[in-house]
This record gives sequence, structure tokens and C-alpha cells, in this order.
Amino acid sequence: MPFIDIFSDYSALDYVSDIVDILVVWFVIYKLIMLIKGTKAVQLLKGIFVIIIVRGLSSIFGLDTLGWMMEQALTWGFLAIIIIFQPELRRALEQLGRGRLFSRTGMQEEEEKEQMIESMTKAVSYMAKRRIGALLTLERETGMSDYIETGIPLDAKISSQLLINIFIPNTPLHDGAVIVQKNQIAAAACYLPLSESPFISKELGTRHRAALGVSEVTDSITIVVSEETGAISITKNGELHRDLSLERFREILTVELIGGKTNASSTKWSFRGKKENG
Repeated sequence: MPFIDIFSDYSALDYVSDIVDILVVWFVIYKLIMLIKGTKAVQLLKGIFVIIIVRGLSSIFGLDTLGWMMEQALTWGFLAIIIIFQPELRRALEQLGRGRLFSRTGMQEEEEKEQMIESMTKAVSYMAKRRIGALLTLERETGMSDYIETGIPLDAKISSQLLINIFIPNTPLHDGAVIVQKNQIAAAACYLPLSESPFISKELGTRHRAALGVSEVTDSITIVVSEETGAISITKNGELHRDLSLERFREILTVELIGGKTNASSTKWSFRGKKENG
């Protein structure tokens, strides 16, 4: 039994070593995937997989010319990748030198989210006092690339000043939604799907219907500032929370984005409330 003889030569230490080796490799692959998630490198990775599949199929079916082309694409493609993604690779190597390549942990992410919440709170406070209509959607687990593509790409760091300027009336980007992806403003003037729920009050305007619509098809959190009343609302999972105070607005965002406890009696989501033709 040659197969059994091979494993009979393994000691317990060899088994442990192999298991650790596999776990480390999977951990590195997982971290690399998380590192490129949501970036253009994902599309590049998909392209590489397509080339590899075509290369394998060409070998199976004897398509020598196609196989040679795919082989050349793989051979020279990696050189092209190094040239195209030189800035990203340099940053990754710099982080590796500082021991930070895989250390983007909870503390850093929580600080970024706290800064984002602070910026949004300041912007919403400013717009609510002046009755500047606003629609702001925060992407979570469900990707929103389809909606981002309908708007104007920004890829900008979130700041209260930028958010306010975007929604100032009669400016090119004020009409539509701002979509936040990975703690950055991905795009502005985006189109969101309107809710078709028969239970929505007819008093609600387009902004609120769009906020409810996108919350019905994604797990995003959407913020609405009514142009008519200046009232602040939040939608999530097809539910609308209206007439929020600034403190309550900050509390909900903190609980949803960072985690923590909230007052259960004040978290009722409803379509009812004062007229808001936002």
C-alpha cells in the first residue's frame, strides 16, 4: 500500500506543520482579497481568472493558437500589472515595512467611522437649519456599484464642507443622492430606486421614496434632510425613522456603524409623521 506508506512516514509534528501552513496561506489570501475588495484590482483579478479558464479549455480541446495567446497574456500580463499598479504596490510595501499591511483593525476603522459620523452630523445640522434638501446613502455589505455608476464619480474624503457644497441648491451635483463607499464619497447625483410600497404616506416626497426604495433592496443606511421642513430622517431595511433630533441622529448612526446600545423605546421605525415633501 504505497499510499498508506507515504502517510506512515508523517509524524504528528508534520501534520501540525502542514495544517499551520495551509491556515497561514488562507489567511494571507483572505487579507489580500479584503485589501483589494471594492477597488479596480477586483476587475483585474476577474480578468486573470477568465484568461486562466480559457487557457485550460484551450489545452483540453487542443486549441494551440488560442492557448499560446493566453500563455503570452499571462506571461507578460504580470509585468503589465506591476507597471499599472506601481503606486498601489509601493504603498503596500511601505505598509509591510511598517508592519501595517494586515493590521488595519477595529481601532483604525472605528476612528474613521467616528470621523465620518462627525462630518455627516455637522453637515446635516447645517442643512437642516437652512432647509437644504439632502439624500445620502451609506453602503454596507450589499454592493451599490450599479447606483454609483448612475452618478458623477468623486472618490473624495468625507468632510462636512464638501457634503454641504454638494447639496447647495442650483449646483450641478445637488440633485440626486450621494453614495458613501468605504468611508469615502464614491459619487454624487446618483439615481436611487423609488419605493413602490402601498403603505407609504402620499405626503412623502421623492427623496424619502428614494431613501425607502434603496433600503428595500440593499442593507444600506440612507439619510434624508427635508427641503420643506428641514426634518432629518433615516431609512434602513425598508423602514423610515422620521423627525430625528441631531442627538438621536448621531446615536443611530453610531449604533449602526460602530455598534453599541440604544434606547429601544425610541427606535420605532414608521412611515407616519408630519408632512415632509422632501
